[in-house]
Parts: sequence; structure tokens; C-alpha cells
Amino acid sequence: MFSFLKQKRDLLSNVDIHSHLLPGIDDGAKDIETSVELIEALKDLGYKKLIITPHISDLFPNSSTLIKENFQVLTQELEQREIVIELDIAAEYYIDATFFSLLEKKDILSFGKSNYLLFEFSYFSPPIDIDNLVYEITRRGYLPVLAHPERYLYWHEDSSMYKELKEMGILFQVNLNSMEGYYNKQIEKSVKYLILNGMVDFIGTDTHHMTHIKSLKKSISSTFYRKIFKYNTILNDN
Repeated sequence: MFSFLKQKRDLLSNVDIHSHLLPGIDDGAKDIETSVELIEALKDLGYKKLIITPHISDLFPNSSTLIKENFQVLTQELEQREIVIELDIAAEYYIDATFFSLLEKKDILSFGKSNYLLFEFSYFSPPIDIDNLVYEITRRGYLPVLAHPERYLYWHEDSSMYKELKEMGILFQVNLNSMEGYYNKQIEKSVKYLILNGMVDFIGTDTHHMTHIKSLKKSISSTFYRKIFKYNTILNDN
């Protein structure tokens, strides 16, 4: 029985492309001990590579230099503790004036050989001029990846907007914890719509704290976890 339960939790992708594990830099891990605890927990779940994506926004005015410095401190700590897991860094960019300034300078922390750029919108105000945003991102050699599209409440009553975004060339990264109602039932409904309609390109844990880890164990054991891979081409392992 126990071996069956373990098998059921096996990851179908062991690369996470969205997490907040750097110590004391945003609303994720508050210190180095928390960072290590979260990384060990993700490793225990079966993750072999973690791409850490701290926030860059007006609220969290992190620079690429600061992020790289914190990343070096974290990797050195893991080496000293002999915790072996592949790590990389990118960032989760909030679309504001700061972002466009960084984009103009190409001071962007992207991930993957295709230069995927992870970004997010406001949860409260619908974005405007998305076509121009995509144009500005792609003409500089990046591919736009929208973080957790299921969490933007203003699109829940108009699912056609998801199709429009995809037609613009935006890739979607959904949060695994959205599937089991961690945020709310409306977000759960939205993420399942995206999954069943083959609109998901990346999956992420969006790990900030241990509560996310506890929910993640439930999510990767769920029926819908497997449906992600049945109906979508997931790019994490690429």
C-alpha cells in the first residue's frame, strides 16, 4: 500500500521553474535556514532542478546583481551542508515602469536556452496594451511566460481572454497548488479549464513557505496532476 502511494506521488516533471527560495529578498524564504528547509523539502518530493525566481517590482526593487549575490550565498551554504540539487536563477517581473526600464537595458534574468522571461500582472487591475508588451519582450530576444494566469480574477468571467493571450504568443505557467483549491475555488476552476483545453506550457510550485509544500504534496497526488501531461506539452524539462 505504501509503495503504491509513493508511486502515485512520483513527479512527471522534476524541474521547477518558479519559486521564491532566496533568503530575505522578497516575500519568500525569510532567511537562509528557511531557504535550506524549503529546498530539502522540494528535493524530497523528487525535484532535481530548481529555477529560483525572486520578485522584481516597485515593491521588491531587487537588482540582478543583488539576486546573483544572494544566489551565491545560498549555493555555498548548500555545498557546505552537502545538499546536492541543481539550482539556477531567473526572476519574476511585475509589469510596471521598472520592468520596461530593465527591458530597455536588457538587464533581464531569463531562464532556459530560449530565454524565457517570467512575468506577472496586477491581481486587481486588468493590463492594457498587452500586444505592445509582447512586442517589446520578443524583439529583444525573449519569450514571454505569464506566471499563474489562473489567478487573475478579472479573466474568470471571460475565458476567451486566455485564447487571445495565447494567440499573441504568450506562454502560460500555472501553479500546481491551484488545482486543489489552495487559493480559492474560482482559481481552481480556472486552472482546470486551462489544463483541459491544452493551454499550459509550464508548471511551477511558486513555493514561498512550508504551507505551499504541504499543499504541493496533495497536488501532485491528484488526478488533475496527470491530466496536465495528458492534454498539454509541458516545457519544464527542456
